[in-house]
Amino acid sequence: MTTARDVRDVYGRRYRVGEDPRELTGRSRGWQLWIAWACLVAISPLQYSFGVTALGLQGDHGWSLVQTMWLLALFVAFQAVVAVPVARVHRQRRVTPARLVVLGGVLAAIGLVALAHAGSYGVALAGYAVIGGVGAGIVYSACITTAARWFPERRTATIGFVTGGFACGAVPSILLLQVWSDAVVFDMAAVAAVAVVLVAGRVLKDPPPHWWPAELDAQAWAVDRKLNRSFPHNQPALRHYAPGEAFRTGALPLMWLTLALSTAISLFGIAFVFGYGVEAGVGAGTAGLAAAMLAAVNGFGRSTAGHLSDRFGRRRVLAAVFAVEGVTHLGLALAGGSGVAWLFVLCAMFAGLGGGAFYAIMANLVLEYFGENSLLQNQAVLYSAKAFGGLVGVGAAASLVVAVGYQPVFLVAGLVGLMAAVPVRFLRQPGRPALAAESPRPQLGQPVVAQAAAPRPGE
Repeated sequence: MTTARDVRDVYGRRYRVGEDPRELTGRSRGWQLWIAWACLVAISPLQYSFGVTALGLQGDHGWSLVQTMWLLALFVAFQAVVAVPVARVHRQRRVTPARLVVLGGVLAAIGLVALAHAGSYGVALAGYAVIGGVGAGIVYSACITTAARWFPERRTATIGFVTGGFACGAVPSILLLQVWSDAVVFDMAAVAAVAVVLVAGRVLKDPPPHWWPAELDAQAWAVDRKLNRSFPHNQPALRHYAPGEAFRTGALPLMWLTLALSTAISLFGIAFVFGYGVEAGVGAGTAGLAAAMLAAVNGFGRSTAGHLSDRFGRRRVLAAVFAVEGVTHLGLALAGGSGVAWLFVLCAMFAGLGGGAFYAIMANLVLEYFGENSLLQNQAVLYSAKAFGGLVGVGAAASLVVAVGYQPVFLVAGLVGLMAAVPVRFLRQPGRPALAAESPRPQLGQPVVAQAAAPRPGE
């Protein structure tokens, strides 16, 4: 067994260097990445397939659009809120990630079965929204935390890849819902979820605190832009901030507001793009394809956006992502209004890109702004903004759709998406001075007065 060494970089950050993942787990760390991804793939039908099955739920049970969509809204709220306590117990290592994903996966499977067989609205509310939402939140939090701990040198891309499974994993179920009944599809998804998390329970494991890959020089990585491509656009935190301190800086509340707006628009598209396509006359098959493309690009685009944020800066890429999200929702409104099927699918696809890429980028912003000592708590506080986004972007939006129709609400969603890019300009890393971009500040000081040279000897 290799002896671990405790290494510090110029910023005072700790690294535990020397231990090979195979010595710790019996497998390469790539196993941890793929197992975490597979867990999120397994539970993804809970959220991303709901918009496709919503019309069937209304027809089978006689529920209104508002009632049906509040199931998804509350599911998202419970999923987001449970991230706070899960992050706490995970950080303190009271529970292993394996136990968390098994517990969460079983609860998520109950949610899928409840959605397929609920005979009453109360059963669907308790089984899907509450139990399924809590289960999804547990799995989501445990998987991204464990994967990020195994890949500390590329956290943004890792979080993007793993959370991408929560979106693209729903593509098969979305397509199968076009030909099979809801009960069959969600029963199959429930069995698959239990099978995956039971396997994960035997494999998923956290590394030791501050673990770092031995083949990468930690001290050089902290300062060398050839090793760490995120320099010079992304700088480490100047110190560690507890959640209360992070809020008082003003940066965390601004992040929360930005994430709340962007998740509201993203969830709105997930929930309503299928129903809008059917009502707009593009056909159920085309609407289903649009929903599938939205989920697929939402998932696969996250890792790419993470790489781009490393190269060009988090804030710059984040603002571009929000702009794409807003423009494509405006495009969906126009495509639906004109009934152009290919344009509707194209806009849905790029709406998926804009609606998912910001999660990984903002998760890493928390590390770079507030440090790692309270990282999980600060990320959990930020992720709770998704609860607000679900209540507004799904629940409240359903009432607006009933009142004024799909197209005006998609137009509003596009405008709000563009507005979400504005606060990004005002994000500043706490403790680091902001320099004016347009011109250098004049340097102040006293003028130097030339003095007469002293006479040389003999003159």
